[in-house]
Amino acid sequence: MHLTTKQNQYLKGLAHPLKPVVQLGQNGLTEGVVAEIENALAHHELIKVKVPSDDRQEKTLIMDAIVGETSAHKVQTIGHVLVLYKPSEEQKITLPRK
Repeated sequence: MHLTTKQNQYLKGLAHPLKPVVQLGQNGLTEGVVAEIENALAHHELIKVKVPSDDRQEKTLIMDAIVGETSAHKVQTIGHVLVLYKPSEEQKITLPRK
């Protein structure tokens, strides 16, 4: 599934008031963190993940790994926060048409 620009903008608007649901700790991206992100995506569909890292390249690699591991759509990144979307079976969020 590919998100159109209109759908992406819609998701950004929905994500704006959200607080980060998952925050990476000292150990970085572990299996437990990935499982927690997948669990949150299944429950909420649209979440924010905080990736505290001073190294820009390391932060980008971690965010790309999260997207790859969870098969979620990267809606946007703002500083240390990654916004992810993955539709669940119930489809709680109705995306606008193309």
